[in-house]
Amino acid sequence: MKLAFAPMSEAGWPDVQRIYAEGIATGIATFESAPPATWDEFIRTKVASCALTVCDQFGALAGWAVLTPVSYRPVYHGVAEASLYISAAQRGRRVGDALMQKLIAVAEAHGFWTLQSSTFPQNQASLALQQRHGFKIVGIREKIGRMTHGPLAGQWCDTLLLERRSPVIGRD
Repeated sequence: MKLAFAPMSEAGWPDVQRIYAEGIATGIATFESAPPATWDEFIRTKVASCALTVCDQFGALAGWAVLTPVSYRPVYHGVAEASLYISAAQRGRRVGDALMQKLIAVAEAHGFWTLQSSTFPQNQASLALQQRHGFKIVGIREKIGRMTHGPLAGQWCDTLLLERRSPVIGRD
């Protein structure tokens, strides 16, 4: 499948928002119960230079990925949380692998040496994707939040903390 990557922009926000809502609807992608209402609300806390979209061979948005700083303290400048969402129609087609590979390359080009994620143990597809790309489970955050929607609604949920340390930057 031929894929095209591009920087995420406000023009693509409706499709990014739709794909985010599809992920939320699974009930195992995020504690969020709805995507942000506006592009500005979404991108405000993100690393805009590390926000990507991927389109399929027909030009339809197939997924997106973005980094969010874990802290604004200077010592953590190279550490970010990675978020990646694939449209329901494209899941299982390895779009996530291509997008993760591109996100890692962009992250390293922008000086990020550690990527982390907080993933529900029930989200086996996301865990497998991350582990294929060098993320390792480094901890369990027990009952870290109460789910408000989906199959886990009302339950206190664990998340797994995963990290990927770059083999090419941040090692000196």
